[in-house]
Amino acid sequence: MRTAVITTLSLLALAWPAPAPGAARLKELVTLEGVRDNQLIGYGLVVGLNKTGDRLQTVFSAQSLTNLLQRMGVSVPPDAIRVNNTASVMVTATLPPFAQPGTRIDATAAAIGDASSLQGGLLLLTSLRASDGQVYAVVQGPVVTGGFVAGRTGTSATVNHPTVGRVPNGAIVERLAPSVPPSQTVRLQLRNADFTTAARISDVINEKFGGGNVAVAESSAVVSVNLPAEYANRPPAFIAQIERLEVEADRIARVVINERTGTIVMGKQVKISPVVVLHGNLTVEIETGFVVSQPALFSEKGETTVVPEVNVGIREEQARNIVLPEGATVEQLVRALMAIGSTPRDIIAILQNIRAAGSLEADLEVI
Repeated sequence: MRTAVITTLSLLALAWPAPAPGAARLKELVTLEGVRDNQLIGYGLVVGLNKTGDRLQTVFSAQSLTNLLQRMGVSVPPDAIRVNNTASVMVTATLPPFAQPGTRIDATAAAIGDASSLQGGLLLLTSLRASDGQVYAVVQGPVVTGGFVAGRTGTSATVNHPTVGRVPNGAIVERLAPSVPPSQTVRLQLRNADFTTAARISDVINEKFGGGNVAVAESSAVVSVNLPAEYANRPPAFIAQIERLEVEADRIARVVINERTGTIVMGKQVKISPVVVLHGNLTVEIETGFVVSQPALFSEKGETTVVPEVNVGIREEQARNIVLPEGATVEQLVRALMAIGSTPRDIIAILQNIRAAGSLEADLEVI
């Protein structure tokens, strides 16, 4: 019997992003200060499960059910309840800005006990609170899961993730969202802070509304805009006007590498200074074989043993070189490396070494 263990390099996915357009609307580049979403969370019970709920190990499900029944006039000791059609869940939702009471939003329920599936369950009335402890919404309704569990122990099959589900339009807003309405001064927050982009935004707004100091770039992340006189009583109309303005955003040249998943994402115009790259692969192969050693015929002291034999082989490929001209891009480098048979993991290592040598004119981000 022979067992071989071979160390190899796995292939990666190489993703090229689509070229960014020359200009983008301000709606895609900035957000309004004070106009933001708010996270809500609550604890609830999902009932009506088909024997896929929490088991005896999850004691808080029985306690929660007991408390619920007591509020309805039914007194039952917690240790006397043995049901597996109930599951304890954490419920989350996102409260949009300026949400009015009565607005319906989606909610997500996730099992926190040992329930195997929430399929077909009904979420009972649950309060959703924000970080200030106030109740901003209540949710109740059927839980829709994107997966299911079929079969029994040992012969079961699971599709997708059945312990998390959504309650579409099941949450009703009960309190006004804590959003700051626009006033005479609007502060625009850049999604990606950049001094050049902030200056361009202020210039475009001033040019649109008659020049002057209507807009001022306070920093790389904030542009302060004063409402013109004709929009003094109509801030939403003014915001709608500036959202349509187009600005050419300035972006940092960057190469993003994810070694865990083997993904390289880069822009086509990332420049590389003149550099020579020499690269060769080293493969180590370890092979273990088992040989049976038997004693001589009619031997009284010998015994049969299994002796492992380990063979180690090392194979080093001849180094391959690439010469890049001045002004070459990362795209040309990658194409040249792939042409000589380099794997994506080889490309990751080469890019890191080029950055260390100071020849990569971009930020190299490893995530």
